[in-house]
Amino acid sequence: MQGESIRSAQDVARIEARPYAAFMPHANVYEALCAAASLHPDRKALSFIVDADLASPPRTWTYAELLADIRRTANLFSALVPGEEPRIAMLLPAIPEAYLAVWGGETAGVVCPINFMLDAAHIAELVRAAGCNILVTLGPHPDLDIWSRMPALLQQCPGLRHVLAVGGAPGQGDFMAAVHARQGAWLEQPAPRGPAQLAALYHTGGTTGAPKLAQHTHGNQLHSAWAAAQMYAMDERDVILNGFPMFHVAGAFVFGLSALLSGAEVVLPTLLGLRNPAFVPRYWQFVERHRVSLLAAVPTVIATLLGVEPGAASTKSVRALLTGGSPLPNELAASFEHRYGLPVRNILGMTECAGVVSIEPFLAPRTAGSCGIPLPFTEVKAVAADGRDCAPGETGILRLRGPNVGPGYTDQRRNAGTFTEDGWLITGDIGHVDAGRRVFVTGRAKDVIIRGAHNIDPQLIEEALLQHPDVLMAAAVGEPDEYAGELPVAFVSLRPGAHADAAALSAFANERIPERAAYPKRISILPAIPVTAVGKVYKPRLRALACETVLRERLQRAGLDGGVAVAVVETARGIAARFQVRSDGAQKQQIAELMRSFAIEYTVGSEA
Repeated sequence: MQGESIRSAQDVARIEARPYAAFMPHANVYEALCAAASLHPDRKALSFIVDADLASPPRTWTYAELLADIRRTANLFSALVPGEEPRIAMLLPAIPEAYLAVWGGETAGVVCPINFMLDAAHIAELVRAAGCNILVTLGPHPDLDIWSRMPALLQQCPGLRHVLAVGGAPGQGDFMAAVHARQGAWLEQPAPRGPAQLAALYHTGGTTGAPKLAQHTHGNQLHSAWAAAQMYAMDERDVILNGFPMFHVAGAFVFGLSALLSGAEVVLPTLLGLRNPAFVPRYWQFVERHRVSLLAAVPTVIATLLGVEPGAASTKSVRALLTGGSPLPNELAASFEHRYGLPVRNILGMTECAGVVSIEPFLAPRTAGSCGIPLPFTEVKAVAADGRDCAPGETGILRLRGPNVGPGYTDQRRNAGTFTEDGWLITGDIGHVDAGRRVFVTGRAKDVIIRGAHNIDPQLIEEALLQHPDVLMAAAVGEPDEYAGELPVAFVSLRPGAHADAAALSAFANERIPERAAYPKRISILPAIPVTAVGKVYKPRLRALACETVLRERLQRAGLDGGVAVAVVETARGIAARFQVRSDGAQKQQIAELMRSFAIEYTVGSEA
């Protein structure tokens, strides 16, 4: 395929004026990868940095070799469950075998990439909900323990009939050995799969609660990936350093499949990715070694890279840093651009639309606060509380419609409030679309702090704190309050060697927060802000910490702190308080009185 680089909404309009088949001629992901391999058979497609030692040679695949292994993997999956559709659960970090499992799995059937950081019970729920009959996982490994969860997982998932372990495992087959046991590269031709056919199930909705699996078709994935490639002006000369895992839609499609469809090279930075403490200090040396042209990193990694000295390493090969996965503070992007002279490009993405809604084009200047322009053939609008479409620049709830929007969740009852009958996907993001079609996100509807009747956007607080030179990361949440419902509080982590205290940070932030109601009641300094496996700030944990602080204060006021302990935990329904008391009816009654003013689930247990 030959792409058309996008600079503006006018370029998008020119693409949309032609038939859709001119934009995406392929019916499925395998067919598109075949086309890329036919154009670039001998070019590097995939390189894996095996460890943080610069002397270690990487593992590499050319396009022809990668396609052959994808074909072998698809044939393996089909042979394991003859007469059935292969449904493959995958528990792998960002290693080459994950690419084979995903693209081979989609070629043969349906793949369900799962966050390997989840506990066995939650993984089992997802495996059962997806109807998986094959599991590909990491075998015993000194750097990353996934295998210890296998006994409990297999006990809870009787439908899993085959387990393939990368690196091998006691009593189980080795994944790559099984793949290469398929004689020849081409074997049986995969059954034709159309663009509307199911390709994958991606879990979403956080790390607690009942399974929530978003469906992707081949058409959804191809649209997102190919549109991203054109927004980033990708071609066969590019090399992208992609540390995102394949269970994350940005890693799989926005920064992964996009590059492969373009004939570019994807470099994977060790088994632990950008969480590898030995790799990060040598980040720029590896960038120079592999002649990387595109960096892919979440905002938290961008903050880390600001503290990594390139030394003698050259960054001349790099043309941009691509980010997504969580909101991008303008101060952070500007700091990176100033430090390294490299442009930063943001996106708006969702699991439910194969990873991406809008992208800031590489060939256009960065607009502060913008998430870019919608993909070709994709409508994005803001809708006001009364249901009318917002005017340009007017704030509302963002929604989108287009070929990237998936067919909904596997449990159709969950579609209500997210997928509409006329094809719109309601993002839950608060924002607006300007006259130039640029999309701006100012907050998440679920993240809004409601103080009395006043809605507070947490980004107002976070962006103010991030302007402080000592602040590395900042996150604002609402803490429960008997009278206001919620009060804003903030958590920060400091840059190495910084010594700012909470009082100084509060004074600094309040001068920069435009509304008094948003002044944080309390700022807590943490050694590190909790993040998910892909580096997103994990606000449920912060809400739990804020709630726990409030309840301990209230116990102290009531004179109960000496005899009552409290912990706040995350449950499928949100946060819940767990009190432990002596066998004292009076204490239990006092706790009941205290909790009457809080909309928080709680239990009271007696100490043994």
